[in-house]
This record gives sequence, structure tokens and C-alpha cells, in this order.
Amino acid sequence: MGEVNPDKSVRFVLNGQSLEVPQEKTILQVARDHGCTIPTLCYRDGCRPDGNCRACVVEIENERVLAPSCRRTVSEAMVVWTDSERVQKSRDTVLSLLAMEGGHAEGPTSAAVTESELSKWLDVFDIRPAGSLGRASHTAVDQSHPGFTFDASVCINCDRCVRACQEEQVNGVIGVSGRGAETQIIFGLDDPVADSPCVGCGECVQACPTGALRLPEAVVTDDQKKVDSVCPYCGVGCALTFSVQDDQIIAVEGRDGPANHRRLCVKGRFGFDYIANPNRLTRPLIRRDDVPKDPELLQQAELGQFDWRSVFREATWDEALDMAANGLRHIRDQHGPNALAGFGSAKGSNEEAYLFQKFVRTAFGSNHVDHCTRLCHASSVAALLECIGSGAVSNQVQDILEADVALLIGCNPTVNHPVAATWMKNAADQGTQLIVADPRVTEISRHATDFLQIKPGSDIALVNAMLHVIVNHGLIDESFIERRVGGFDQFKKHIQQFSPDVMSPICGVPVEQIVAAATRYATAERAMIFWGMGVSQHTHGTDNVRALIALAGITGQFGRPGTGLHPLRGQNNVQGASDAGLIPMMFPNYQRVTDPEARGWFESFWGQSLSATAGLTVVEIMSRVEHPETEAERMRGLYVMGENPAMSDPDLTHARSALARLEHLVVQDIFLTETALLADVVLPASAWPEKVGTVTNTDRMVQLGQAAVQPPGGAQADLWIIQQLAKRFGLNWQYAGTYHGVASVFEEMRTAMGSPFAGISWQRLQREQTVVYPCESEDQPGQGVVFIDRFPTESGRMRLVPTDYRGPDVVVDSEYPMAMITGRVLEHWHTGSMTRRASVLHQINPVPVVSMHPEDASAIGVQPNDSTAVLIRSRQGEVTAYVQIDEAVAVGTLFMPFAFYEAAANVLTADKLDPTGKIPEFKHTPVSVQKTTAQPVVSGYAS
Repeated sequence: MGEVNPDKSVRFVLNGQSLEVPQEKTILQVARDHGCTIPTLCYRDGCRPDGNCRACVVEIENERVLAPSCRRTVSEAMVVWTDSERVQKSRDTVLSLLAMEGGHAEGPTSAAVTESELSKWLDVFDIRPAGSLGRASHTAVDQSHPGFTFDASVCINCDRCVRACQEEQVNGVIGVSGRGAETQIIFGLDDPVADSPCVGCGECVQACPTGALRLPEAVVTDDQKKVDSVCPYCGVGCALTFSVQDDQIIAVEGRDGPANHRRLCVKGRFGFDYIANPNRLTRPLIRRDDVPKDPELLQQAELGQFDWRSVFREATWDEALDMAANGLRHIRDQHGPNALAGFGSAKGSNEEAYLFQKFVRTAFGSNHVDHCTRLCHASSVAALLECIGSGAVSNQVQDILEADVALLIGCNPTVNHPVAATWMKNAADQGTQLIVADPRVTEISRHATDFLQIKPGSDIALVNAMLHVIVNHGLIDESFIERRVGGFDQFKKHIQQFSPDVMSPICGVPVEQIVAAATRYATAERAMIFWGMGVSQHTHGTDNVRALIALAGITGQFGRPGTGLHPLRGQNNVQGASDAGLIPMMFPNYQRVTDPEARGWFESFWGQSLSATAGLTVVEIMSRVEHPETEAERMRGLYVMGENPAMSDPDLTHARSALARLEHLVVQDIFLTETALLADVVLPASAWPEKVGTVTNTDRMVQLGQAAVQPPGGAQADLWIIQQLAKRFGLNWQYAGTYHGVASVFEEMRTAMGSPFAGISWQRLQREQTVVYPCESEDQPGQGVVFIDRFPTESGRMRLVPTDYRGPDVVVDSEYPMAMITGRVLEHWHTGSMTRRASVLHQINPVPVVSMHPEDASAIGVQPNDSTAVLIRSRQGEVTAYVQIDEAVAVGTLFMPFAFYEAAANVLTADKLDPTGKIPEFKHTPVSVQKTTAQPVVSGYAS
């Protein structure tokens, strides 16, 4: 066919109609664009066309053989017929044979088979095949995976699942074995699905056109409805569609949104039945007078089956709201505004975040409002604002497809941002060279050109050494520095002390690897940097990010596709919540509360005087409860919405003690979380699939989510609850409209956000679902790449901030000889309050484990395949967990997820803080480990 020129148009004839179309278009694409009905079974958007099913064949004039329209591109003067007699005969024969091979002619009993694409094509063309070509060797039904079933007897070997697994998710788990009549689809090395390396993303289920891969209990009825929304887990912001029946979500499919293009991970696919968990809060609760707040309550053997009646009593909404507001107001009136604080949530909507921070600032009268950004990327935002004037990403995730090189440091995207990781793996397959730096051998490192296994807490030693190489080898971009960078001369002098020879013993990476990685990054035409909480969650996290910003700055890697900086935001709305002002030192759009002009604007806008003092952060607020400098500075009351500090804060023994000591604690959540167990009043709220609102993902995409189901029982929307409390504080808020005035709240927030949101109206979001900010007018698409000509600083230049190497505040020693790293696992999100109540996710990953290198495990008497538990101790506390022997973990280190309350990793971590970002040290905790006969309790959350 020759070379295809995407800029060239060709004229050809389709079913007698002359058309002019781009040369890169396939016949199938053009035909469908012009209303032609062509069946496809092996074809899938986003995957390479295969043509093996032959259902899509068309007749091309002067060609003897019918051509697969999914593979053939149009060419000049081509004449195509999509429904000729030859085509009809071939199509009907092919569909009949495929139906007979897949057992469709025998009256399929599964709803997934009945409603499959193959069945629908049979109906469209009125084909009624008889008989079966089924193969006896393909009759076994694999039900080993809790999320889906594989029925090989219904398979037609179209290979869509193979390509979805290999090309979209890039997992390479599904393959083909055998030849001819013995050809079959296999998982792993012909393993049961559950025993294969399958990660449970379910992409194969969505791809399957026959129902061979299907949900275990597929039900299809006429009253089923589809609701488009957004995934509420990580910051990728995957568009999805809920299938709803009888007010229950029964299935989830990936939607063709800009962040995911149909792709989902195991949480997005199978993580939503938590909303129907029997432990959902459905009535307001008030603490019984005879039950003191005791943190020992959280040490019960089976928190998942906790009987709330032993601690709380049910109340009406009016009684609970009155008690919540009266208790908080009493503290304010008796002890002043600084005795109150609020923790909002990055799991809620932008509108909820905006209204919550407005409530704290106007009702309480202080700026003591924060959320979990403080525990994940606060150091990143602090450094970005300081150096380039903006706390958001400069380029979007999929820009990596245009990068020559990408540095991935301190991030584990296949676990924490699985769909983002698919684009990274796609890029690597297309030639992008990945430099991966991490203390663990992560899955993404298999795709790396350079893997740099650094010691925990030594990121800045590595990056400063790379900067030394770039400066001293003449690899800087002098033109970019001259035009757009400030402070380079001082920076150049400072970096001389960090040669690879000096830094290599500190970071553990050989000198030659440091030089190679630095050279690779600096000499690339387009290079990106991605980082995660392995960079930010340190007492020197801000310095880590300052160094990464310098790396991009001195090499001129800004302002173009395939360049820039991308801190992978953790929660689904941590970007939006921060933008909306849910942080103690900033109003919405990062206007400092200490700036008289900004404060005056908000005082006029909200009609309320506001505090001129920056508020305290999450850990500082908790510390102020028990350890104030003076009694007058003691924190006495706290309002928590959708946050779980009794699991997410460092040094949980102290954090839980502080929560119990509060004079008045109000918790608004969907479950009786560990934090809620210590509350005076518990307000039952709505889950994400039960509400309407916007979220902002890691790519700066503002996305609209729709309510799929109703909140259970007497649970209420968070917006309604906040407004009811505001009313009891005498605030005369008026938000009219459906869903408690969500559109009105959004438009107010939009005004407060200024020019970045000027072009994003509620009406536009209803039309388009997603708009990228900054977007200054409604006729603009939004800016995916920012800092093209200047940085949003007063001078328009970025600022280089020299950084010194500073290791962890607390180091390993003879008593605590191992370094523990905390983080997430694929199936569970954050503190597990949602995912551990999702049945499929809980079945896949039900128990708390700590990962150890085989040498370390052997040293304490743990052998491979032992069902052994260990006692892990730190200076802060101790927990018991099962051992997972893992060569990906370096000798002398441990990895432990923090989602399991039975073995809460943050019992072990310390509340040492980064001096600028106020973020705790979660990635380096000195611990000791010993074998124990005690067995961790397995949660009953999902029951």
C-alpha cells in the first residue's frame, strides 16, 4: 500500500458516492462515519487492527479477494462496496460459523452471551445459525477470579482480549497457544486466571465480543440504566459508565474520556459495591453519655464487625446537626477561633471542598483548614509555587507519548496510577526511553532503559549528582537559561559539591549509571519528569522537588509537548481541593491569606471578615490538641469531612490520643471509620456515585460526575450537610437549584478562581463533561501545556533554589536496623475505608503483609512459602503482619501498605515534618522485625 501521509487527502468512491477523506483513514472508519453498517468482532478502537474475524470484509473494485475494512486504508480512486452480494454472502457465512463455534446457535443461557456483540450482529442481519462447532477441549469455565469468569466454550479466538491486555493495558498476561483447531486463549502459562499474573483490570471483559469473558453474575433487564461519571479513586480521572439496576451499580465500563480512553484498573472496574455495604452509615449518631472517647477502642480484634450501638445512639438530623453546631460554636465563643479546625477531603467534589473551606473560614473564623494533600504532595506544591509560580502540572500524562525521555522517580504508577502507567508503557514500546529511580524494583522498571535503585531517602543525592553532570559536561540549555531562568550563577557554584563520586555512596547508584542517566535526560529533545510520593513524603521533600525543577529548568524542558513536570497527584480530587482553597495558607486559586489585597477581595465576596493569619496544617493541628505552647493555643474542636486521620496521620498512637482528647469532634463520612469511632457526632454522608459535582484530575482536567444511585436510608449529600451547619452558625447562604445548589456553588467557586476557570461554566461542563484549566474563555479548549512563553511569576522567570543533601531525620541503628517504606497496593486505596468494603478487591487482597527481601527474611527464620507473621517495631509503636518475600525490595528495607487497620503502618511512622511543606516522613522509618507466633486478624469489612 506504500507510505500513508496523514496530511494528504484522497478521493475515492464508497457505495457509489464520491468522497474526499484523509489518507490515514481506514475503509471501516470512513464507512461508519457515513452511516454504513459493517459488523466487526476482532476490531477494537485503540488496538492495532487484526482482521482475523473476516466479518468486516468489503468489496474493492478490481480486487479478487474481499478486503478486511478494519485494516485497509483508503487510496486514490479506490471504489468500495460495503453491501454487495459477495459481501453479504461472506458476512452471513462468517457470522454463522463464528456463532456456531462460540455456542450461540445452541441458545446461550448467560445474559452476557445473549447481549454480546456477536449476538447483536446476528440480530442485525437476521442470521439464525444451527448446530455447533464447539470444541470439547474448550468447555471448562474458569471461575477462579472473583471479578470475572472465563468461559472458553464461547470464545471465537478473535484475540481482542489479547490485544487489550498487551497493547492497551500492556500487561502481557493473555496470550494464544496451540494451532489450528487447538488454538486457545490462555492466561499466563495456561494458568487459572487467579493464579496468573492478571492484575484484574477487566479490560479483556470489556473487549470481549462474545461473553466468553464476563462478569460472574451478568444480569440484563429492560430497566437497566447507564450513567456517565468519573472514577473516584486515584488522580488519573478515568471516565466511566455505571450500569444501574434497582438503584444498585451492577457493572462498570470504561468510557472514552480524555484521560483514559476506555481504560480502567481493578478499582475502577470492580471497586463500587462498597456503596451497598451493610455497614454504610444511614442515620446520624450521637455518642452515648456513658461511653468515654478511648483510643483503645480502635485496638479491638474485629473492627470490621463493630457494633456501633455499644458506643453511639441514633438521632434525628435536627438533633445531630444542632449538637454538632452547638458544640463547635461553644468552643469558638469560649476559647476563640483558633481553638477550632476542619479537615476536608480530596475524595469529594470541588464544590464540597470550596464550601467546606468557606465554612471553616467564615463560621469558625480561622484558617485552620486542611486535607490529605498535606500528607502526599504538599512539599511538591510548596516547591512548585516557590520556583515557577504554579502548583499544578505543566504537562499532561499522555504527553509522554511525545517525549524522547522520561524520568520517573519515587513513583510506582502501575500500582498508584495504573491507567497512567499504561500510557507510560505504551510510550516505552514506541521508543520513549524511561529512566526509573526507586528503592524498589517496581513493575514499571521492567520497561526502563535505566533503572536506578536508590537508597530510601537519598533522592536529592541522586538528582544533585545528575545536575552536577549536566552543568559540568556542558549539557545545559544556555538560551533557555538566559531567557527564562533566574539564579543560575549561584546555582552553578552550589552544585559543584555534589559530584557523582561523592553522591554515589550516599544514594547507592554507581557513578556510571548516574552519568548515563543525566546525559540521557539532558540530551533529549523532549524530556519529562514524573514523580510521586516517594519524592514528596520526606522531611526534605520540598528540597527533592526543588532539585527536580532545576533539572528541567537548566535543560530547557518546559513549554512544549513531551516536556515539563508532572507530580502524579494521589487522590481523585487532591488537585481540585487544593485549587478550591482547602489548605490553611491559601484562599481559592492559591491567593495567600496573608495578602491584604487577596483577603480584602474575599471579605467583600463572602461578606465576612477573615483571619489574616495562616492556619495550621494537619499534623500541626493534631499536635496542638495535646501539646500546645500555651493553654490558650490548645485545639479543642474539629470538624472532619471524608478524612480518616486515625489511619492516615503519622504516629497514630499520638494522633488517636489527640482525637480522643478533643472536646468536640464532628465526623461526616459514609462509614464508621476509625476516626468516626472517636467522634461526638457522626453525620452520614453520600458516596461519590450518589452525588453530582466536579473533580479536577492530575492533568488539570475539570470533570463532571453524575449521580448514579440514591444515598441509602437517611444519609445526606455533603453539600446539604455543610449548608445546614452554616445555617446554624448564622450564615445566610443561598444556593438554589437541584442537588443542593451544586451548580450555584460551582459558579461561585468559578468566580473565586479567577481567570484559570473563566472559560469553564457549569453549562459547558454539562455539554462537554471535561474541560482543562487554565481556560480563560468559553471558546478556548483549555491549555494542556502551560509555561509556553513565561512562568506565572512576577518576573516571568523560574527561580532556581540550590539544595543541600539532607538525609532522613531519623536513621537506622542497631536497635532499629531496617528502613520501612509505606505506600499503597493495587487493590486498596488510601486507608481502605472504601476498597476494603468492596467485595472483589477484598477477596483479591484480604490480609496485611510486609514485603521483605529473601536475605532479610531468612535472617529472622522466615522461609519462602511460610505462612509466617512478624512483629514490626519502631520508636513509635508496633504492629503484626504476614511476610511476603519479595526480591523487588532491597536488602535492609521493608515495604508496608497503610490500608490495613489490623496492621496500621502509621502506628510505626513518626510525625517529623518537612519545614516548608509540613509533610511527614512516610518513606523512611527505622524499624526492627522479628518472627512471631501471633497472627494478624483478617478484616470482615467486606462481609
